[in-house]
Amino acid sequence: MSTRARDRQVGGDHYHNMGMQPWDAMESWMGLEEFSGFLRGSAIKYLARAGAKGDMEEDIRKAHHYTEKLLEVLDEVEKDQGPQMWHRPEDS
Repeated sequence: MSTRARDRQVGGDHYHNMGMQPWDAMESWMGLEEFSGFLRGSAIKYLARAGAKGDMEEDIRKAHHYTEKLLEVLDEVEKDQGPQMWHRPEDS
């Protein structure tokens, strides 16, 4: 059985020591489009800076962690609402 992204943390344990993890708060407060955009943007950020601010492997692992969470979110939506047609706004 694999571990869900929210149950792991790359680069420390500072979020696990909080009463509510930031991902849980954001997912609760944001709509699907906002939260998935945050996850995508964060993955892009870590890939773009990989190796420039520290350990390249850790940045790539962080980007992977965000994409794993994004896939989990989209899988949940598909399970709840059926197959979705995910597209960029300019494709409309």
